[in-house]
Amino acid sequence: MAKDRYKLGQNAERKQAGLPGPPGPGMGGGEKAKDFSAIWVKLLRYCRQYWAVIIVSLVCAMLGTVLTLLGPDKLSEMTDLIKDGLMSGIDMDAVTKIGFVLVAFYGFSAILSLVQGIIMATITQRVSKRMRSDISEKINRLPMKYYSRATTGDVLSRVTNDVDTIGQSLNQSIGTIISSITLLAGSLIMMLKTNLLMTVTAIVATLIGFGLMIAIMGKSQKYFSSQQKHLGEINGHVEEVYAGHIVVKAYNGEKAAKEIFDKMNNNLRDSGFKAQCLSGLMMPLMSFIGNFGYVAVCVVGALLAINGNISFGVIVAFMLYVRYFTQPLAQLAQAAQSMQSAAAAGERVFEFLEAEEMEDESEKGTRLEKAQGTVEFSHVQFGYEDSEKTVINDFSAKATPGQKIAIVGPTGAGKSTLVNLLMRFYEIQSGDIRIDGISIRELRREDVHAQFCMVLQDTWLFEGTMRENLIYSTENVSDEKIKIACKAVGLHHFIRTLPHGYDTVLNDQVNLSAGQKQQITIARAMIANRPMLILDEATSSVDTRTELQIQSAMDELMKGRTSFIIAHRLSTIKNADIILVVKDGDIIESGNHEELLQKNGFYAELYNSQFEAA
Repeated sequence: MAKDRYKLGQNAERKQAGLPGPPGPGMGGGEKAKDFSAIWVKLLRYCRQYWAVIIVSLVCAMLGTVLTLLGPDKLSEMTDLIKDGLMSGIDMDAVTKIGFVLVAFYGFSAILSLVQGIIMATITQRVSKRMRSDISEKINRLPMKYYSRATTGDVLSRVTNDVDTIGQSLNQSIGTIISSITLLAGSLIMMLKTNLLMTVTAIVATLIGFGLMIAIMGKSQKYFSSQQKHLGEINGHVEEVYAGHIVVKAYNGEKAAKEIFDKMNNNLRDSGFKAQCLSGLMMPLMSFIGNFGYVAVCVVGALLAINGNISFGVIVAFMLYVRYFTQPLAQLAQAAQSMQSAAAAGERVFEFLEAEEMEDESEKGTRLEKAQGTVEFSHVQFGYEDSEKTVINDFSAKATPGQKIAIVGPTGAGKSTLVNLLMRFYEIQSGDIRIDGISIRELRREDVHAQFCMVLQDTWLFEGTMRENLIYSTENVSDEKIKIACKAVGLHHFIRTLPHGYDTVLNDQVNLSAGQKQQITIARAMIANRPMLILDEATSSVDTRTELQIQSAMDELMKGRTSFIIAHRLSTIKNADIILVVKDGDIIESGNHEELLQKNGFYAELYNSQFEAA
């Protein structure tokens, strides 16, 4: 979560630096849709731990279908008994016996179908749960560069819409396909056993339907892929506009936002229409072909009965078999549509799950329990992969324990990028960064993160109590320690006015100002109490009086701790031990506030420009 919120500031700096922004939502959307069967092979492999149970479910579906197929044969016997007994008397015992057999067949068939449905529903929910869990874990293993290219809405769409689509398809299509194929093959066998000529008539009519169904499936698959891509795009746009709705209204951007939404909505409508229209043709087409075959068989059967080649009971049984033979075509068409949607959704989910991960560092033996605070940048060079521009050229600096290092410079100079590199959110391309003489490459990322508290310009709170937000990811925190931190940042009095104090749940019902949110994040850093601090415009959202109070608390907190302060408001870093002036990825000046003013260089120009009005 911390990585996700920190990328907001990093993305802004990339744009301000003139670097390419992230591509549109729905990564890989412009690529050709992957092979339909290849995606389903991946889905089946993903479900391999449930194969045994799935096979039991499919056997239930097959047995239930077989019992259904045996019904018309018994019904034929019953019809002939009734027909033959119309003149001499109906054998009710035989008819009753056949009737009970039919009830048993259809009853067991219904039970087996119910068992199959329960098993598949259970499995699909477990698969969906596992898939969501895998995506959640994958989020933490992906490098920051992935989130620079993807929108939050598109990632959320993969977790929700795409996983739900896959689950529904697994539940509906697999059992349906097995039942339909069994019904199709079984009815064909029974028809061949009953009458060859009538069987040939039914087969010729239905072969036309199969050919048309396969042709339509080939055409519609690309539209299902486009539909899922455009759904991810529109989710990304809605999430973005909703998160920034105040800015949209302040700049009268409603019209522009609506135009973008309308364009995305039209794209989704067009791709959805084409996908659903083509796939929707299969059901009425199969229904027509089925009815056509039904009529043809009835005509041929009537002619054979008139000539005395078959009995009336055979016609009754064959009419049911023909219905069983044509019915699976419509079911297969519907299942094929569901499978296409699942393939398109699966492509996006597996694209995410197969994305390049950060290097596994579990084998690294170097540990740093608690740093003393010496940090050294040695000839660091870095540039983002999707840009030829080097953001950090040849950066070298050293901070000793307890020093306050301020990093200042114009927008896009690389200030936040330096922090990204220090935290190993990105890997440097050359040079080295060392903490207490240990290269951060030799440390696990979590060990590096454990040495720093971060207070960012973009505040981050989750829906939970005030206490939970303050002690986020910090264990064994006493109430007294929480109160001391909140008093230090001027937040304690406000919390006391809340309905339940520190146990008040922060949600839409609790209105917090930007400054109060910032105070919470600063108090969170004070409670975490780690060896080093990173402050990125930490007081940018608070008023001057609160800033002075927080600054005093931060000064107390920073005693004995190495602190890196990124600031545009230069008045807040006048007491820094070293001020590094960064421009175009290089240090052009360094020294304390008084020394840099005496140099009358770039820092003095920046500082004086903020007070020209005064």
